[in-house]
Amino acid sequence: MSDSDDDSCWSADLESALLEGCDFGILRNICKGRPVPDHLRTDVWKICLNVSGKGDMLSCFDELYDMPEQEQLRLDCHALVENLGNEEEDKVSIISDLESILTFYCKSRNEKYAQSNGWLDIIQPQLALKQNKAELYNMFYAIITKYMPKDCVKNGKVFHLFRLLLLYHDPELCSFLDSKRITPDLYALKWFQSIFAHTCDLKVILVMWDVYFQQADPFLIFFLALVILVNAKEQLLLMKDESKQAIVDTLSLFPCALEAEDIEDFCSLAQYYASRTPQSFRRDYQQPLFGHSIIGNKDESIQVSQALCLPVSVGELLSANQVGVGDRVQYFVVDCRPAEQYNSGHLPTAFHLDLNLMLQNPVEFATAVQALFATKQQAVAAGSIAGGEHLCFMGSGREEEDLYVNMVLANFLQKNTMYVSVARGGYAALHAALKDNLNDGLTDHCARSCIVCNPDSGAVSDAETLDEFGDGDKLDSILGKFSSVVKCKSAIVKEKLTNYIKNEQQQATAERHVQSSDKGRRYRNMASVFTIDDDDDELGSVASSDDERRETVNLETWLKKPDVLHSFKCREIKQNGYVVPSWLLVTDNHLYVLRELADERGMALIQARRSLASIVKITSKKRHPELITFKYGTNDDDGLHITNFDRFLIPRAGDATKAIKIQIMKVLDALDS
Repeated sequence: MSDSDDDSCWSADLESALLEGCDFGILRNICKGRPVPDHLRTDVWKICLNVSGKGDMLSCFDELYDMPEQEQLRLDCHALVENLGNEEEDKVSIISDLESILTFYCKSRNEKYAQSNGWLDIIQPQLALKQNKAELYNMFYAIITKYMPKDCVKNGKVFHLFRLLLLYHDPELCSFLDSKRITPDLYALKWFQSIFAHTCDLKVILVMWDVYFQQADPFLIFFLALVILVNAKEQLLLMKDESKQAIVDTLSLFPCALEAEDIEDFCSLAQYYASRTPQSFRRDYQQPLFGHSIIGNKDESIQVSQALCLPVSVGELLSANQVGVGDRVQYFVVDCRPAEQYNSGHLPTAFHLDLNLMLQNPVEFATAVQALFATKQQAVAAGSIAGGEHLCFMGSGREEEDLYVNMVLANFLQKNTMYVSVARGGYAALHAALKDNLNDGLTDHCARSCIVCNPDSGAVSDAETLDEFGDGDKLDSILGKFSSVVKCKSAIVKEKLTNYIKNEQQQATAERHVQSSDKGRRYRNMASVFTIDDDDDELGSVASSDDERRETVNLETWLKKPDVLHSFKCREIKQNGYVVPSWLLVTDNHLYVLRELADERGMALIQARRSLASIVKITSKKRHPELITFKYGTNDDDGLHITNFDRFLIPRAGDATKAIKIQIMKVLDALDS
């Protein structure tokens, strides 16, 4: 079936479903995050925004246009409509409708109109849908209340949170912007206020909002903005000698380059980043940013502006590091408490990093950090629940000790370590979460010396400290007390953790021995080896190609080469998250990756030349089936060994993987014969 036949098929299904009065679930299942036909857009948006069949809220408007800022509002409505190019009679009617809608909204919500609030940017794309005034108001109200963060100008939480997300995924870029004193509000205010409507073309916004409203995720704006920044990183870093204002101006205009055909990939990549991010922040900031909480959390005291890195709740930490977590983020927990506290109870999968070493013995601390990363990679390779690419640091939950945890965090962030988070509330919060199951949930828990069960154990009281020392010596005195702790048991627990990982690895290896008995026919009847399945996303750092030669070629010439059996336009996702336009070319024996050159139109770089026989696995995310990972390696008596991988965003993922699999089978048949 061709793409056009497929498009007409699902479009017809959508049209029929709309006529039958379908709900949001059915609609989303049909659309699958795709842009919708123009003639169906109004009905689709109404269902997505839950305003279909809503009454006329404007009926109770008193028709009094007497706000102090009324004149400015009228002038702004007039200026907007003048730029639309409608007939003169239509202009008068549209201006009147806009003024009524915004005036009633301000009065009913006790809001004050200002040119900078982005409301007219939000309402402009809706004018293309040709709705009546009541429908226009209902849709405008739904978008403002569901998707626009509250008080973007006043509410610093929006941009402090965005900075933490950028720091989590790209600490180098975040550090660069921080060094230039460029805060997100300087370039992203209009992005968040208008959901990109202020900076993007109307056609782009209509397609973007098609996808956006289907996702029903108000936090998607954060990840769309994140994708823009990460993919602009190379250009930004080249501007290191430019002025602050020049960089801000360049940053602000990046969304202008988006085109309608880019939006599906753009939104898919944003969802990919969202799936690689701790989810605790959604619960924490739903209420402060979007006006209602999905779980009734009323705690708005979170000081995001003072957070050193992204916080993770212990609940998420406990649920993530379990067998069968699926697409959720997995953590490698780093316990930074003093050794005596660690030895009195800790997570069985936690790695102990002695915080005292950083100040007292930097060389030994560096060695401990190396051991940390080595253990982490070993755990990931073994598929252990103790392993995850994402580092989560845990302190005691008490201010006097956690001052040093912050120093350890800063040390890792200064080295541009990705995926760094901190367990909110530390061990105290963990202890509370496991209070009904302490013996099973914690290793070596000892109530007598546990700082939660027995707060006086190992505690340093303020009175004791101030009696012996002056205020200026307080921190040094605490550090001195920590350094006297006997650490031998901590070393024993580390060894237990390493053995625990090794045992899991040995068990997995034994299972692979059983599965690999027919290695000569590794793709036949072995769905566990060659499938479109969950991408484990835990492949450490590997080289990007098995052929280091880089040749620039004419793209059209290569696409027409007689030995090219199939070609698929795609986007390669590099390990740092960058997305580059590329092509996959399939020949009799090889898979070629051609990367388009931005500065040489029509030319491409041969990025990789992969033997089809070396492809041992193809995986995809269940939630994002167009994100395809090709894994290369060997499958012998010792099991499956992954040595390399490529990841792509392929619009025709099903066709591509089917064609490549068929060709791989032909290659293996030839080898067998």
